[in-house]
Amino acid sequence: MVVPESQDKMYYPPDDLQRDAHVPDLNSYLAQYRKSLENPEAFWKEVASEFFWKKPATGPMLQYNFDVTKGNIYVKFMEGAKTNICYNVLDRHVREKDLYEKVAYYWEGNSPDHHVTITYRQLLSQVCRCANVLKRMGVKKGDRVSIYLPMIPELVYTMLACARIGAVHSIVFAGFSSDSLCERIIDAQSSVLVTADGVYRGEKLINLKLIVDEALEKCREKASSSINKCLVVRHHLRTKSGTASNKLQTPWDSDCDVWWDEAMKDAPEECEPEWMDAEDPLFILYTSGSTGKPKGVLHSVAGYLLYTALTFKCVFDHRHDDVYWCTADIGWITGHSYITYGPLANGATSVLFEGIPIHPHVGRFWEIIQKYRVTKFYTAPTAIRLLMKYGREPLQKYDLSSLRILGTVGEPINPEAWQWYHEAVGQGRCPIVDTFWQTETGGHVLTPLPAATPLKPGSATFPFFGVEPSVLNEHGEELEGEAEGYLVFRRPWPGLMRTVYRDQERFENTYFKKFPGFYVTGDGCRRDKDGYYWITGRIDDMINVSGHLMSTAEVEAALTQHPAVAESAVVSRPHKVKGECLYCFVTLKDGMEFSHALVQGLKTLVREKIGPITTPDFIQNAPALPKTRSGKIMRRILRQIARNENDLGDLSTLADPKVVEVLFSQRCEAAA
Repeated sequence: MVVPESQDKMYYPPDDLQRDAHVPDLNSYLAQYRKSLENPEAFWKEVASEFFWKKPATGPMLQYNFDVTKGNIYVKFMEGAKTNICYNVLDRHVREKDLYEKVAYYWEGNSPDHHVTITYRQLLSQVCRCANVLKRMGVKKGDRVSIYLPMIPELVYTMLACARIGAVHSIVFAGFSSDSLCERIIDAQSSVLVTADGVYRGEKLINLKLIVDEALEKCREKASSSINKCLVVRHHLRTKSGTASNKLQTPWDSDCDVWWDEAMKDAPEECEPEWMDAEDPLFILYTSGSTGKPKGVLHSVAGYLLYTALTFKCVFDHRHDDVYWCTADIGWITGHSYITYGPLANGATSVLFEGIPIHPHVGRFWEIIQKYRVTKFYTAPTAIRLLMKYGREPLQKYDLSSLRILGTVGEPINPEAWQWYHEAVGQGRCPIVDTFWQTETGGHVLTPLPAATPLKPGSATFPFFGVEPSVLNEHGEELEGEAEGYLVFRRPWPGLMRTVYRDQERFENTYFKKFPGFYVTGDGCRRDKDGYYWITGRIDDMINVSGHLMSTAEVEAALTQHPAVAESAVVSRPHKVKGECLYCFVTLKDGMEFSHALVQGLKTLVREKIGPITTPDFIQNAPALPKTRSGKIMRRILRQIARNENDLGDLSTLADPKVVEVLFSQRCEAAA
C-alpha cells in the first residue's frame, strides 16, 4: 500500500471532518492498520475493553487455520470469554451510560403518516418482554428461531430477544417465496417462527401469513416441520398511534398460531441475559450458493460484536449526535450489521425504514433525510441509479444540509452514479464510503475511512483494520503491485463467518479449497498503482442483482421444474438500474412451443420458487446450448450472446459451433 500520488481525479476529505475524526488522516489509518496486523493481540484487546465481559478471555485473542492441507478450517476469537451481545448493545447504554431517553430508532412506515420513536429504554423493555414470550414458548439456548418479518420494530425486538436468551436467529427476507422460507426453516430446524399478518410495499398488500402457512405445509409434506409455535404481529393496517386493525383474511391455526400483542401484554419487562461463550453461535443467515442450495452462514457472538461495532464507528465516523440511516432490509447482512448490531453497539440513533424509495413520491428518501436531519446515509447503487432517473428536481424541494457522510453497499458503484451521488445528494461536500464486504465477512473489509482516505470514484480503496488482502492468479500465485486476479484474504478478522451451518465440508470447499492458506471471496479485483482495490465482479456462477447475490443454479433449477423445459442456462446482462439482470436460455422438450404465455409462466414460476427479486428480465428460446465435447455449458459464450458481443474468441472446444449462430439469430428483441 502506498500513499496515493495518482494522476486520477481524487476527492480529499473535508477539513471540518478531519478535526475530530476517529481516524483523522491517512497516516493515522496507516499506523493503526500496521498495528492491527503486526500486533493483533494488543489491537483487539483495546477494542474489547470498551465492552462488558462476564468472564475475560483465557486464551489468545485470535486463533485460526486457513490451510485445508493442515487440517480443519477454524477461527476462534477471545476463547474462554463470556458475554451477551444484547446486554452490550442495550443494557450497557441504559444501565451504565444513562442513555435511557436517547432515541435508538425513528421508525418510518411505508406511509409517511406512520412513524414511531423508540428510545433505548423502550427498546430494552420490548426486547425483554419478547425474550420472555419466546422462553414461555419453550425456546432455550441454542434453539433456532426463524423470523419472516417486514422492516418493523418487532423485527429488531425479536432478533435481540433471541440474542438475549442465547437462541440463534435465522432471518428470512420477507420478499422470499414460501419455497425459499420452507427450505431455510428445514435446514435451520427452527422451533418457532415469527411473522406478520401482512405488509404494504408501496400500494401492494402482501399476505405474509398466507405465505408462511404455505411454507409450513411444504415442510410438513417433506416430514420436516419442526415449528411448534408461530408468533404473528398484527401489522398491515397499523395506524399512526402504533395500534393495528386486522382487516386481512389471516389464515389461523389455534394450536400453533399466537398473536404478538396478546402474548406480549402480560410478559415481564425484566429478563436476565444468558451469558454466552465468545464462540457460541449468534445467528444463521442464508445466502445463495453456486450449487443452488442456500448456505447457512453462521456468525458467532464476540467476534461479530467487536467487528460490527468498530467498522460502524470508524467507517461512518460515528458521533453521539448523529442520525444515521441505512436503507437496507434487515433480511440481508447489511441490516444485521449496520441497522441492528453495529449502530446499537455504539449507542447510535438510526432511522428504520419500512418503505420503498419512490412511494408515495420520488422524493421519499430526501423527505426522510430532511425530517430527521440525517447526518450519515448508507444505501445501494441500485437505489441511486433508480433515483438518478428522476434527475435533481425532486432533491431541490428538500434541505439535505444535515448530511455529512454518504455510503454505498451491495455492489460496486459505477463512476457516473458515484458522481451524481456526490454532487446532487452530497452537494459536493460529503465523502462517499464505498464499502466492499459479504454476508460471510460480517462487516466491511475494503472501505474508505471518511476523514482519512482520498477517494477514487468506483474504488473500495483500502482494507479495514485486521484485514490482509491479496491478489492471486489462476495458479494461486500472489501478484505484486498493479495486478488483476482473484481477491483473497490471508488471515481472519473477528467478524468472519465460522462455518456453514451443519455443513463444515461445504464451508471448506467453498471458501478455502481452491487456494489453501487463503479465504477466497469469489470476487475478482484489480489493484492499481496506488494500491487501491477495485472489485471487478463475481468469478463464479453468481449474479449480483440490485445488490443481492443470487445463484444461477438456483434459478436454473426453478426453470427446469416447468414441464415444458428440458434444460436451462442463466447468465448476467448489464442493467442500467439493477447493475445486472438475469438473461435465461431455455431448451424446450420435444413438441413444446415457445410463446409469450410460456415466458410469463416461467417468470411466475421463478418468482414463486425463489422470490420477486429473481424474476428474469429476458428469457430466450435455445433449441440447443453451446457445450464442450464433454457436455459442459460454455457460459462465457452465453454471456456474450446476451450482451450482443460478436467477438467470441476461441470456439475450438465447442462441440457444435452452429448453435451459436442460431442463438444470436433468436436473441430477445428487447435485449437487442
